[in-house]
Amino acid sequence: MQNVLIIEDEKDLAELLAFNLEKEGFAATCIHDGKRGLDQANADVPDLILLDLMLPGLLGTDVCKMLRKTPRTAHIPVIMITAKGDEIDRVVGFEVGADDYIVKPFSMREVTLRVKAVMRRFEREEQLPAKFLCIGDIAIDTQRHTVKCSGADIDLTSTEFKLLLYLVEHKECVQSRDQLLQNVWSYNHAGDSRTVDTHVTRLRGKLGAPGDIIKTIRGFGYMIEE
Repeated sequence: MQNVLIIEDEKDLAELLAFNLEKEGFAATCIHDGKRGLDQANADVPDLILLDLMLPGLLGTDVCKMLRKTPRTAHIPVIMITAKGDEIDRVVGFEVGADDYIVKPFSMREVTLRVKAVMRRFEREEQLPAKFLCIGDIAIDTQRHTVKCSGADIDLTSTEFKLLLYLVEHKECVQSRDQLLQNVWSYNHAGDSRTVDTHVTRLRGKLGAPGDIIKTIRGFGYMIEE
């Protein structure tokens, strides 16, 4: 049984999330403090973490940073849940290593769908064969999940890496925002296209000049063009 750690200071909301996840076959643990949540993650290494941003003890962004810096927890998928829905807040969440971002208020159905989607995505990636891809000045090691641009290491979040890899594997093919949400984020329903745009902007910025191969197709989506 897959275990979800819920780090959320609103106890009623945390218990409601746990109840709905357990109905879907997950085990769920609730922690209401950032520091204690981080300790729990290091102790139990859950399959996924639902992480609030505004937490007592330690902010969610700091929790996420520490999770990513610790080898024991660096691989755990993290979905941030927060009342802050502005683009800058999303950027910060993704920058510190979140794999998805859900804005309050949300439906329990949306949360369970996103948890399942992220779980499927990570399970699928673990089964992928190792290979090395190069395009322009960008080199992708799919086994180690590392990227180099012009020989220099580029620090990408797990979702930025998946987005780049998918675009490279489908180079010269235009991908709509909905296609990217389905194939990179594993959403099987219409999602928020701003999620895609935010990730592409951050990805281009980190890649620098080599990132210019990611072309915007106005009104539709993106593609890699050498």
